[in-house]
Formats: sequence, C-alpha cells, structure tokens
Amino acid sequence: MTDSDKGPLRGEVIEESVQLTLTELCHACGAQPDVIVELVDHGVIDPEGANAHDWRFAGDSLRRSRLALRLVRDLGVNVAGAGLALELMARIDHLQAVLDVLNPQRSRP
Repeated sequence: MTDSDKGPLRGEVIEESVQLTLTELCHACGAQPDVIVELVDHGVIDPEGANAHDWRFAGDSLRRSRLALRLVRDLGVNVAGAGLALELMARIDHLQAVLDVLNPQRSRP
C-alpha cells in the first residue's frame, strides 16, 4: 500500500487540545503557583475557571508561560514586560504570515 492509497493525512495539534491544572502547569514550567498566578494577573496566560483551584490552562499557556519565565529570568524583564513582549512577538508572527500570503516569493529575515 502506498501513501496515496491511505487517503488524506490527518493531524491534531496537541497543544490546543491539552488542558492543564495549575499544579500540572507549575510542574511543567518549574514554577511556583504564585508565579503562575502573577502571569494570570498580568494577562500573560488566560485560564478557564472561576478560581485557581478550578483553573484549566490550554496547551498554549505552557509555551507562553515558559517563554515569559525565560524573559523574566534571563533578561530581567518584569512580568508585565514579558506579557507585552509576547503580545508583540505574536503580532510580528501574524504580520509575517500575512506578508507570506501576499508575497510568497519574499525571503524571511
């Protein structure tokens, strides 16, 4: 059986389907709960749930948390600054994607 006989490939982005508790996110990031709460307070990550005990974080929160914590640790940026940096990086990625659609021949920096 060849690859073309198997039909279309299907995939799932696990990051979007994963739900982490506060404890799981802390463990995965190597952070204390108060640090994660600070990320939530500054809008860096956005959990579902009414209070910290009920919070569930999407898989993208893990990536954002790790990156924010690296900015804080390695560059000495405060949490609000890390949140702003993540927002600006997301906007840059979006704009680069738009440019790629409009001009597929352009070379990326």
